[in-house]
Amino acid sequence: MRVYSHDINDGEKMPEKLVFNGMGYSGDNLSPHLAWDDIPAGTKSFVVTCYDPDAPTGSGWWHWVVANIPANVSELATGAGSGLAPLPTGAIQTRTDFGKAGYGGAAPPQGETHRYLFSVHALDVDTIDVDEGASGAMVGFNVHFHRLASATITVNYR
Repeated sequence: MRVYSHDINDGEKMPEKLVFNGMGYSGDNLSPHLAWDDIPAGTKSFVVTCYDPDAPTGSGWWHWVVANIPANVSELATGAGSGLAPLPTGAIQTRTDFGKAGYGGAAPPQGETHRYLFSVHALDVDTIDVDEGASGAMVGFNVHFHRLASATITVNYR
């Protein structure tokens, strides 16, 4: 499986348009375009996540979670997680560590460089049993038991 984007490149710096607007930052808080291919046989749905493993919380920070993306979808437009482009029918965004559903961009403590892992997970079920209030950890728990393959783009921001 492969994930790619018009907005981000693996190993590079996150563009300002994807950075959070708040907590001392003035980015546009746009979710990036993501697309995927080389899908494994038996895929019935996808989950997209953005996770910062470097957040000073002891458990990282969930920046974006989209569950129950239908198997016939292979792309999310720039801004889909920010309400500026539509999400696929049936897909839901769940609660991030900002406390609400939807994309929240990079906002590391001043002077720190953090990694942001944008992942697409192919699942063997049509849906996972989560709602908008589910945490990233709860979604990840469900993904763990149904994942056929995953692909990740990692970007950095300071």
